[in-house]
Order: sequence, then structure tokens, then C-alpha cells
Amino acid sequence: MRSVRRSLIGGVTGVLIAAGAVAVPATASAAQAIDWQPCPGGKGAQCATIEVPLDWSRPDGAKTKIGLAKRPAKDQANRIGSILVDPGGPGGSGVSMVANGDPFTEAVTARFDVVGFDPRGINTSQQLLCDETLSQQALDARRPTSQAEFDNLVSLNKQLMDSCRQHSGDLIDHVDNLHTARDMDAIRAALGEEKLNYVGYSYGSLMGQQYAELFPHRIRAMVNDGNMDHSLRTAWDFMRTETEPVEVGFEEFAKWCDTTETCALHGQGTAKTYGELKKRAKEGTLTNPATGQPVDFYALSQRAFAVTRPTMWGNLATELKALKDGTGTPSPVSLEAAAAINNPYPPIWCSDWRYPVKNFAEYKKLRTKLSAKFPNVEWSPYVDHALTCAGDPLKTTNPQQPLKIKGAPPLVMVGNVHDPATVYEWNKTAAKQSGSHLITYEGWGHTAYGNDGPSPCVNEAVDAYLLDLTVPPKGLSCPAMEKPGSSSAAKAPHPRSPGPYQG
Repeated sequence: MRSVRRSLIGGVTGVLIAAGAVAVPATASAAQAIDWQPCPGGKGAQCATIEVPLDWSRPDGAKTKIGLAKRPAKDQANRIGSILVDPGGPGGSGVSMVANGDPFTEAVTARFDVVGFDPRGINTSQQLLCDETLSQQALDARRPTSQAEFDNLVSLNKQLMDSCRQHSGDLIDHVDNLHTARDMDAIRAALGEEKLNYVGYSYGSLMGQQYAELFPHRIRAMVNDGNMDHSLRTAWDFMRTETEPVEVGFEEFAKWCDTTETCALHGQGTAKTYGELKKRAKEGTLTNPATGQPVDFYALSQRAFAVTRPTMWGNLATELKALKDGTGTPSPVSLEAAAAINNPYPPIWCSDWRYPVKNFAEYKKLRTKLSAKFPNVEWSPYVDHALTCAGDPLKTTNPQQPLKIKGAPPLVMVGNVHDPATVYEWNKTAAKQSGSHLITYEGWGHTAYGNDGPSPCVNEAVDAYLLDLTVPPKGLSCPAMEKPGSSSAAKAPHPRSPGPYQG
């Protein structure tokens, strides 16, 4: 779900779905030598690829390549081992994350080789290729306003998956997270590590969660930061939980603006003003004063998504006032990722999640419920993900179910109270199901741990766990560090999760 992104649905099908159903020999990849070479572009990292079975139920069959990047521990004399990391997505590149710099604190990078990997289908791994035009068309069609538009979305989803199969062959049928979890174990073995150390962000948390289900006894330490909830039952559950933190963020923004004299909307009623702008956007009468172009509900809402970043509240208020007054240069920002030919997100998402929405009438009912429950914002950009698989264009080989982890050492999760992508409710659920020790960050943004993280409190607790296996105190909660106000420029999305799960 970091830049801008779950009842069992259906039966458990196929030998890959049952934990432990596929035998993974302990030596399957242990003998595979890793040929580390300087990464393109330098910066001190080493890159390589390994081969893993395309289909883990047929370990002696066709192979696929997984890309790796490593930064050796700076204190080799006191090296603990390797630590594997994934930034999220689906579609985020662990290779790029590690090749471009140190993702963790100095204390951790001193003692661990940090290894990033590209999940199958992504970047330096064998790429999952899809038609670029269809990728964009399907993305643009995820807000239908009629049954005809809903039918068109279903058709585009199918055409897109057909194009992915045409460009990528059988890879499209083997990109679910259960395959990725087994790839992680192959990486562990190839690195020569008896047990895995892992930090997963955002969608990378699902990789960690399901690795712990499959290989609980092969874990030394595991931190999942910004957790997915793979037990959400319905499209409504997904839409509701993704929209709630945006509504809460708006309420906090409005409260700040109404009580802060330097806010551009102070004294004008922030919620009332936004409601009037929203009404004009829906009617088609709201325009950007700089260009004269219409600003529709979605463009306005995407800009208002800045309520989830307190440092942007001052800028947002100024832009909303400019829209209200018809002066200035507001620039509504799109949060959607541009579709590229390497577009692994839809096949991965549809392999891991199923949220049936059978027709436009059902979709309209869901959107009406959202507007009633969250009257200020009514919608979040993440809501659109619920229609990625409308029409069931690809078999869901890793359907939702509650976590069942037995025999693992103490695990750690980190969750932000105001995370708009992997929402705090998901983190609480995942921690309860897995028995993980949840560190709560009371602040904003998407994920918290790392060298650019906002919270020394979070960093200290996670460092102690990774380095010494010191389990965080039960109920550890770290105070928010963000301060409301203005920033000279829109803050760039956090680099740890550049895929669709963007926060």
C-alpha cells in the first residue's frame, strides 16, 4: 500500500494453499552460490539474482529469477547475520531500496548485511509484463457511474489479464504471496542463514505474516511495519477501513484550522467550506482558477488526501481557499501511480485478494454507505483497489483467511494510528491473530521504522529486538512527532513502498 497500497472467500484450493502442503527441501537453494557484483549505478551495494521454482508445487520444473541487492554489515567483526527487507507495493522493489541507500538505523546496518529482494514479477526479477494502454484504461475505469461503465471495467480487467498472460506466460499464475514466502525461504538458504531476519513494510508485511505461517521455526527475528489484514471479509470491510482514517484526518485538520489564526480558512468554517467546494465539484461548476479547467470530485478529494499529513495542512488550507475565492494557483494532485509495461500489481493483487462486487447497483450501494458514514471525505483513493479484480479475471490462489502461526519466536509489528494505507485497525487485527507484539506509533504517515522514520521511540524498540532479541514491552505506544503547519513543497511519498499501496 508506501508512496500513495483482507471470512474466507471461497474454499482453500490447490496444494499451494494449505500451509506445509508443498515440501520445500531445506537444501533446495542452500547449494546455490550467489554471484554478487556491484549494482549498476554504484553507491556501494552489490546485486545478484538467484533461481527458484516457477511453481513451488513442482520444485524440479521451470525456474524464475529473483533479484537481490546487499549492503554488507559495516562492523564485520561483530556481524550478526543477514536481514532481508521488502518495501511493499505490490510492485515495490527491495533491490532499489537497498541499492539506493541504507534503509535501517546505523546500529542495525553495522551488525547486519542488509539484503533487499524484488518479489517475482518485479523490477530485476523476471518481470510480469502487461499491456501499457490496457493498464491505464483499467485504472481509469475503476469509478463506474452506470452498469454500462461497470461492464466496461469488467471487460478491461479481463483484457488486461489476458495481455499479462500473453506477455509473461505462466508467471501470471504463480505470483501470489505464498510463492513469494517460499522464495524468501530460498533466499535465506542461499544466503547461508539458518534462520531468517526480516523487516517487511506495507505489502511486505503480508510476505512476513505468511512466511511465519509456513516456516515458523526458521525465524530469528521478524518486524512487520504497516500491516495488511488478510482476513477482511468483504469489499465493504475494505472500503470502510481504508476511508475511516481519512475522515478522522479531515476532522483533525478542520479542528486545527478553525482554532489556528494562521490557517487560511480560519474563521470561515473549514468543514462547511470544504462541503461547498465538494458540492460544486460534483455539479461540475468548480474550476482551477489558474487554468480554468474543471476540478471534479475525485481531483478535489485526492488533494484533500493531504489531511493525512499534518505538515501539509497549511498548504491544503491555502489551496482550498484559492478554489473557494477563484484566485491563486491550486494544483490538485493525483495519487495514482502511472501504469508502466512492468505492471505486476493487478495480477498479484487478484491472486491474493477477492472482494466480489457483482454489478453497478452493488457498487453504488457501497459508495452511498461510505458517503453516509464519512460525510466529509466520502472516499479514499484506496477504495478504487476494491474493483481491481471486478469480474474475477484471475483465479485467487491465496484467498483471505485469518493468520494461523504456531511455533514462531516472538514477532514484532509496528502500526501507525493515523496510517491512511495499512490502517491501524488492520495492524491490531494482524497482531492479535499472529500473537505479535504491536508497537503503536501515535502519529501520521505510512509505516514508522527506519533511518528516515519519524520516531526515535519506535527505532529504539525495533533496534533492541533485531540486535538483541529484546521483545518490546507489552502495549508500547510511541508519541506522535509530526507538527501541524505548512511545508514549502508537497512532501514526496515515502520511498519504502513505491507500489499502489501509497500513503
